[in-house]
Amino acid sequence: MNLIDRIVQFRAEIQAIRRDLHAHPELAYEEHHTSDKVAELLARWGIEVQRGLGGTGVVGVLRNGTGTRSIGLRADMDALPIEEANRFGHASKHGGRMHACGHDGHTAMLLAAAKYLAETRPFDGTVNLIFQPAEEGGAGAQKMIDDGLFDRFPCDAVFGMHNWPGYEVGQFATTPGPMMASGNRFEITVTGRGAHAAMPHLGVDPVFVAVQIVQGLQGIVTRNMKPIDSAVLSITIIKAGDAVNVVPDTALISGGVRTFDPAVTGLIEERMRRIAQLTAEAHGASAHVTFERYYPVTVNDPAQAAFAAAVAADIVGAENVFDRCEPTMGSEDFSYMLLARPGAYVQIGNGDGSHRLAGHGEGPCMLHNPSFDFNDELIPIGATFWVRLVEKFLAR
Repeated sequence: MNLIDRIVQFRAEIQAIRRDLHAHPELAYEEHHTSDKVAELLARWGIEVQRGLGGTGVVGVLRNGTGTRSIGLRADMDALPIEEANRFGHASKHGGRMHACGHDGHTAMLLAAAKYLAETRPFDGTVNLIFQPAEEGGAGAQKMIDDGLFDRFPCDAVFGMHNWPGYEVGQFATTPGPMMASGNRFEITVTGRGAHAAMPHLGVDPVFVAVQIVQGLQGIVTRNMKPIDSAVLSITIIKAGDAVNVVPDTALISGGVRTFDPAVTGLIEERMRRIAQLTAEAHGASAHVTFERYYPVTVNDPAQAAFAAAVAADIVGAENVFDRCEPTMGSEDFSYMLLARPGAYVQIGNGDGSHRLAGHGEGPCMLHNPSFDFNDELIPIGATFWVRLVEKFLAR
């Protein structure tokens, strides 16, 4: 690998910062310790700092030369409401919160790049270092945009990067066009009429109705959509009742829908509403459906995706860059930034899990897992990628 020697030299410093962030995880819009740390470091390194966008967001600005072009590099900062299973020294000190998606590592990689860029300024133009809050369902990217991100800090292109378990350390992946699916969530409230469980005929059982609705919803993907369209409809929550001898008044069904096509999302919503309402009516109950589109499809600009892949290939070799990787049904609020500016989203391999202590599960330990930990070997690789991206995009 063609890593930048200076970044390799200060890897231990950045690794310590990453592990401090891991030990002090903060949920969406609560990233006060994290944003304070980021802002303090950027200022120490001589980088102009702007705070408050998206609440706890931080933007560092580096200018050099007379060039008018600009580039945005984005890292997310928030953690997840998960109880950590790891017992290493930098495990979460806050119960019920952990960095189970590697945002601590994303922040660290961008900080490492910021430190090097501030020391050397090997570019002509402006670099906007975007440290974003609330990626995990909070739409922090859109909040930063609403607060004037691209008006105050113009970017000719914007790039994001996420660690990816299963890809080897030293591998990158991206693709032109759709990279990650849209994120949509729904909630169906079924209202019946409560009764004694020994006399269900005197009421209308919403639990029974909810079960019929769930069965019907599974037919949307298998029987209403074109087989060549991609979609996932997952029922993840069913709640009803408080006692074994009581038929409750209501039952709740909720879950998520992922697609790559707004028209497919619309079809699923329409069929969901009809199935829920008509099934409930058939059994003497009623159903209310709430359907929320919270993240759009993450769509890479083809030219910028090809550019990012070429930069990565110069670092790790073309054989380690998958420039037409298979899109994932996960969703990502970097999609909002790609709606506002051309750019690309890149995955960087997090390895096979061997960097973690034994005893917490085998294999790569996928994202959103209580045994997950970011692989610190990625710090100089990801930081080198960011720096080379800047150098080539803002070449003198």
